Amino acid sequence: QDQLVESGGDSVQAGGSLRLSCAASTLTVSYWCMAWFRQAPGKEREAVAGIYTVGGSTYYADSVQGRFTASEDSPKNTMYLQLNSLKPEDSAMYYCAAKFPPCNWSAPEFTYWGRGTQVTVSS
Repeated sequence: QDQLVESGGDSVQAGGSLRLSCAASTLTVSYWCMAWFRQAPGKEREAVAGIYTVGGSTYYADSVQGRFTASEDSPKNTMYLQLNSLKPEDSAMYYCAAKFPPCNWSAPEFTYWGRGTQVTVSS
């Protein structure tokens, strides 16, 4: 059974919006450092947003600051990523990941990973 399952990826035009979801099975998202990473072909995986609810902290990469928003719904045990004002350079596979605190938004630190959901933005 997958611990994290992403959904919501799609193909959209530049300027459009999407909302990605990451449903967790057994871990409680509020108590974990939850992050969204993305990886485009030929590029390294990069952290774009993170949230640690009980610690009251968030993280955003400079490239998405002001356009992307991470949130979580505790009763649904689900994390979200709202993507607004999408650009072609946002096209990538988006992965959800979880790390037990303390939070460090570096990919090797994360324990659990989803399989990814594809976001494609056309100009």
